[in-house]
Amino acid sequence: MATPPHASSHGPVPGNPYSAPGEYGQAPAPGNYGPTPSGYAAPAPTGHAPRACRACGAQSAADFKVRAHVGFLIMMKFEHLDGPFCRACGIAVVRQMTTRALCLGWWGPLSLVIFNPFTLVWNLVAYLKFSRLPASAPAPGRTHLDTGPPVLRRPLAYVVLIPIAWAVWIISQAVTHSS
Repeated sequence: MATPPHASSHGPVPGNPYSAPGEYGQAPAPGNYGPTPSGYAAPAPTGHAPRACRACGAQSAADFKVRAHVGFLIMMKFEHLDGPFCRACGIAVVRQMTTRALCLGWWGPLSLVIFNPFTLVWNLVAYLKFSRLPASAPAPGRTHLDTGPPVLRRPLAYVVLIPIAWAVWIISQAVTHSS
């Protein structure tokens, strides 16, 4: 049976950046997949050691998906960020993604009625899950994501009032014309 490239004592395998020895000549740590293009560290596969926050490396983290929804007139875009996240980073991601959904998620008929309300309820569950975690320190040399102000103190969250006012106007016109 062949030895996996990362366990080889013959050095790095060409074209495989994860087969190179670590900083001090040792093999790379299992589950250390490095940063992703978004800047977050890739999550470790299930079945490994305790989960660490993918943003700051804190040891007390919960594995939960945070969602955002963008609705266009006839098109939709579903976005998500998978955990694990610690308390502070999870709350920061929930605040950012919820603000995005409140601002951009209402601009299509199915988005207005089905998908964006589902996204907001999902993010409320995520917020409750992350807020129950104990506070934890980030890994050395890393910091928590900036939580910023709460969602209702962000001006973009109030863009939601435009489609709500439009829906109320449509309903009031329908009621007025039917009487």
